[in-house]
Amino acid sequence: MIVPFLDLTAGTAELRDALDAAMARVMSSGRYIGGAEVTGFEQAFAGFCGTAQCVGVSNGLDALRLALMAMEVRPGDEVIVPAHTFVATWLAVSQTGATIVPVDPAEGQFTIDADGIAAALTPRTRAVIPVHIYGMPCDMDPIMALAQEHRLWVLEDAAQAHGALYRGQRIGGHGHAAAWSFYPGKNLGAFGDAGAVTTNDPALAARMRRIGNYGAEEKYKHLEQGLNARLDPLQAALLRVKLDHLEAWNARRARIAARYDAELPGDLLRLPHMPNWAQSSWHLYVVRAAERDALARHLAQDGIETIQHYPIPCHAQAAYAGDQWPALPRADALAQEVLSLPIGPHQTDAQTDRVIASLHRFFAT
Repeated sequence: MIVPFLDLTAGTAELRDALDAAMARVMSSGRYIGGAEVTGFEQAFAGFCGTAQCVGVSNGLDALRLALMAMEVRPGDEVIVPAHTFVATWLAVSQTGATIVPVDPAEGQFTIDADGIAAALTPRTRAVIPVHIYGMPCDMDPIMALAQEHRLWVLEDAAQAHGALYRGQRIGGHGHAAAWSFYPGKNLGAFGDAGAVTTNDPALAARMRRIGNYGAEEKYKHLEQGLNARLDPLQAALLRVKLDHLEAWNARRARIAARYDAELPGDLLRLPHMPNWAQSSWHLYVVRAAERDALARHLAQDGIETIQHYPIPCHAQAAYAGDQWPALPRADALAQEVLSLPIGPHQTDAQTDRVIASLHRFFAT
């Protein structure tokens, strides 16, 4: 038995008829940029997240970049970001010309917290990007209190947090804006690149729409230097179909996570810790192991696919080799220890059994 890290084809098969109908509707509409499909998805996703506004965009990186541009983050500003994140979080800041200020995760956590952010503040700090990494929400209330005190923008990177809850409310509107990726492997995944930004600020939403449409609100009237970062209507239509199943698919992920929590050898393996004020989307189930590489090889030999998120920290990437970074020991340690186990809405009980049994065999030897 092969246990794939994530079976994308199974989700497509489950929703085949509805997806085919959505695709046919777009193809026959004659409207291939913007239009009702994009508006319909934006309204549905805003409703799902409990926010007033959703702006569909081309991908997760553009979601971050558009939001920062709309917040008028520019050269000379500093933006606080996690040291442990996917590189898109850093790239978005770099592409505004602002200065990246990395912060280590909180002790024993994957996410940053208000204490770490506070220690990194300077008079030039303009914004903070808390990342709900692996689907685990950051503790947003203290972060927002700190931001209000220092007049900072807070842009949530929610690329892995579709449906995650913070104090009973879905992620998407706790900060001033939340950036989303609909990369195919996400809990809500498109059939290619796609993204969005949710917000309760109508002026911020309007500015993002204008910037993402060549800086124009009307055709051929360009009010500023913008981008082409629009959500494709075909992707919007397909995402709208999948959105109706996101809650059920997340519940399937949560059941697998609960089995891992209960049945994996937590005394030999560091399992993810979930505070009582948060509910993960379980985009990933990430463990920490001192012998991570050996464990990954063992699981591969048993036909179990795993992924290392992320084996090279952003500050160690060649793209940022010319910069001087502070010591980031927790991010460095995570890069050496984290391993993502298979988890997905179409993973069978037998496949989960196999993962658990293989892990027990590794630690029994």
